Amino acid sequence: MSMIVNRRDVDFYLDEMFDLRSLLTSDRYSEHDRESITAILDLCQHMAEEEFLPCAGEHDENEPVFKDGKAITPDSLKACLRTFVEAGLPTATFDYDLGGMQLPVMVANFMQGIFQAANAPATGYVFLTSSNAHMLQACGSEALRERYLPPLVEGRWFGTMCLSETHAGSSLSDIRCMAEPVGDGSYKLTGTKMWISGGEQDISENIVHMVLARTPDAPLGVKGISLFLVPKIRVEEDGSLGEPNNIALAGLNHKMGQRGTTNTLLNFGEGGDCLGYLVGEVNEGLKNMFHMMNEARIGVGMLATMSGLGGYLYSLDYARNRPQGRHPGDKDPNSPMLPIIEHADIRRLLMEQKVAVEGSIALLTYCSQLVDQQLISDDPQASQRLTLLLELLTPIAKSWPSEYTLEANKHAIQILGGYGYTREYPVERLYRDNRLNPIHEGSHGIHGLDLLGRKVNLAGGVTLAIFEEEMQPALEAAAGSESLGAMGEALNDIWHLAKQTIEAVNQEIDTVARLSSATPFLDAFGHVVIAWLWLRQALIAQEALQSGARADADFYEGKIAACQFFYRYHLPQATEKFRYVAARDRSVLDTEASWFTGQ
Repeated sequence: MSMIVNRRDVDFYLDEMFDLRSLLTSDRYSEHDRESITAILDLCQHMAEEEFLPCAGEHDENEPVFKDGKAITPDSLKACLRTFVEAGLPTATFDYDLGGMQLPVMVANFMQGIFQAANAPATGYVFLTSSNAHMLQACGSEALRERYLPPLVEGRWFGTMCLSETHAGSSLSDIRCMAEPVGDGSYKLTGTKMWISGGEQDISENIVHMVLARTPDAPLGVKGISLFLVPKIRVEEDGSLGEPNNIALAGLNHKMGQRGTTNTLLNFGEGGDCLGYLVGEVNEGLKNMFHMMNEARIGVGMLATMSGLGGYLYSLDYARNRPQGRHPGDKDPNSPMLPIIEHADIRRLLMEQKVAVEGSIALLTYCSQLVDQQLISDDPQASQRLTLLLELLTPIAKSWPSEYTLEANKHAIQILGGYGYTREYPVERLYRDNRLNPIHEGSHGIHGLDLLGRKVNLAGGVTLAIFEEEMQPALEAAAGSESLGAMGEALNDIWHLAKQTIEAVNQEIDTVARLSSATPFLDAFGHVVIAWLWLRQALIAQEALQSGARADADFYEGKIAACQFFYRYHLPQATEKFRYVAARDRSVLDTEASWFTGQ
């Protein structure tokens, strides 16, 4: 059994749930077939298990160091990424005319996920680079694309995003980094950026930073933010590397997890001019950066999910092979001990992991399918529908897996007991690595504000209606099923409760009060989405069993059991959260700061 991927589950999502073969008939993806996709996934699994997984512990124990103004990374990390680049994998989603493989995003996300489950920190550099390049492709001038895209796509140069500053955190309206026009089309950048993943390293030939900054006469707030491409090393007209661009590494942040990915404090313009180039239009930087941020947010959801999957598979293997204890009714000390998977609470802990991890995989594959459908669509109305669905689901795709697969990692540690709490086993590292994901790329609370404050009311409520249409086939199919009918009814009931909750919240005219319970709403709404996706999985499994798929009976029975567990145990928790949000309870909002300690 692999410790990083369940290929039977991957096939289920690609073939049975999201119909990859139909996608491959489109003009965009017609050069690929299912057999070639399998070969690519085989290659990724082999590389991840042979190159990335064995050194994951080493990268955790020997994090990059700050020496002579540079970040020095372990040799084994360099070797991992060199094999990844040499195999051409950074090109996965890029078009043929850029030298890319032009693979479906659905497939690329599983490729990414396999490496993330093996060694998440090592993958951070290349997958952040992909979103950097996609944003440049969408928003950059022809000149910038010609000069910078090829080495980014090939993986010779790595990319970053530079948003946060030490005083502002996630409050981008307060950034102070400045960009002053030089007169030749370039800008001189000055200021400091904090929490920059991959901001300095000794792996790639160059680093291409995407930096949010203000021009001298920019309006206050987010409306005055522009986006600049700022290379670590200046690039000549012929594409060759020139002089350093005066970006100073001020320090490395020493993290709880994800230690293999450098996290940096950068000073722009220290010691000389730091030149950058406008991406898009002046004062439209945040809009343009969202091209990268939204891709990265779905990527973070996948990162969290695969950290959860790694813990789930390892603890499952441990539970099957670790003998300990006997059934409560067996008082004979001479009877053989049982594998701990025979104990009810261990099975509960495993089921908790299964519903979180596989529910998250379904969510992220669905979002990837929507992106693929956008890429092949030539119908503006259909494209707009897909855009609205992605707008609604992006905060959930980032936040629900980040929150609940972290809980899955907790359960994996519990299964191993004291061993799980030691560094001799990987589950504690996976937990630490995953703990970052509810924080970066917009914290859990920020995505709650985004969902309740903006996304659920997009297009005058049309977005909710579109999502309801997406749910209808599963609800109708469940209505015709004796065993799954009650779950369909439960999903329909809680969907109506969700809409009623939104209506109640929208009646509140005080913005602070209206959004004070945004995070519980995000959790509850995410549960609804996951419940729908679990119902879809159960319906597919039921149909397969009824058609006589006995060879895979255990796999399909597991899907149905997980669906039942989620509906009976987790979905009622969402009901209570919706009721709390709808009541617009002020117990937290009205609490004074001094009340927490009485002083």
